[in-house]
Amino acid sequence: MTTDTTPSPQKRTRILLAMTALFILAGIAYFVYYTLALSKRVETDNAYVGGNLVTVSSQVAGTVVAIRADETQRVQAGADIIRLDPVDAEVALNQAEARLGSAVRQQRERYSNVEQFDAAIVQREVALKAAQDDLARRLPLAVDHTVSGEEIAHAKQAVDNARAALDIAVRQAAAARAGVAGVSAAQHPLVQAAKADYMQAWLATRRNSIVAPVSGYVAKRSVQVGARIAQGTPLLTIVPLEQLWVDANFKESELRDIRVGQKATIEADMYGGKVTFHGKVMGLSAGTGSAFSLLPAQNASGNWIKVVQRLPVRIGLDPKELAAHPLRVGLSTEVRIDISEQEGAALGALPAPAAADVTSVLEQPLQQARAATDAIVARNLSN
Repeated sequence: MTTDTTPSPQKRTRILLAMTALFILAGIAYFVYYTLALSKRVETDNAYVGGNLVTVSSQVAGTVVAIRADETQRVQAGADIIRLDPVDAEVALNQAEARLGSAVRQQRERYSNVEQFDAAIVQREVALKAAQDDLARRLPLAVDHTVSGEEIAHAKQAVDNARAALDIAVRQAAAARAGVAGVSAAQHPLVQAAKADYMQAWLATRRNSIVAPVSGYVAKRSVQVGARIAQGTPLLTIVPLEQLWVDANFKESELRDIRVGQKATIEADMYGGKVTFHGKVMGLSAGTGSAFSLLPAQNASGNWIKVVQRLPVRIGLDPKELAAHPLRVGLSTEVRIDISEQEGAALGALPAPAAADVTSVLEQPLQQARAATDAIVARNLSN
């Protein structure tokens, strides 16, 4: 005896109706979820941690004699991290001091020569007056041939020579005054140039000590002890990990509703879903990656294929969260931006510079250099 297990038509109808209702409910639920949640955010996993890579280079040429910081180590702003051999800079400073003293003494001599040229004018005027008087005495005697014509000619020649010598003396005095007029010996342009050379040499002696411009961790150290480095040679990189951000590369079709100031949540692959970072949109890049590439795309061709472009969107991170869960430059992240708020601007305004973008540790006490140059000038001007 066999049993018929085939469902009745009424039962099949009820099952199909139930499945249809289930699909309809699922569609309604997804529509509601999309309307209330998914449509209010955009997300991407094409996002990476970025930060300032501060390259440390030398302002002067020299030989490295000491390195006091290595990769992975943290350094404080103003810390002495590399030392150069100071001998060359000290010799150059001594030479600059000698040139400054020589320039001051040369100007003292030039100022003294002005008085000497003035005295020469007086001397030439006396000689001209004497020659003119001598000629005046001889002219009446030439009428009765008491003196010869040759003697009269010699007297006239003496007057002309004295007048020419006076003219030369006047011109020499004028040239001497033009070289020193309007300024004192200490303020003469040649002395000022020598002072500038001394200050430059003085700064070079201080720049043999290379300091960290910002606080951060050392990376990419390429310098070695004993290396001869040129001015501007990159030595190492410092990364301030407390000043990080995320560059999220969104598709161009997702950029319409992104505004500056919108809230974002970030999950780093380093921590997974256990840690969520919170940030805000700082701004959108001015162009896509392909626009700034070394070889930009040439789309005006016959075999053109449209490729969806991506635009970097910068997300600022909370420094307190970074301190609790440090990140590294280049790490992968997932970013979700809440686009429900549309009050912000599509383009960012000029922000105030961050702490990592401003440093005062490279400033030099120029007042000390000026005091040293003034002392050298005063010493060489004294009698």
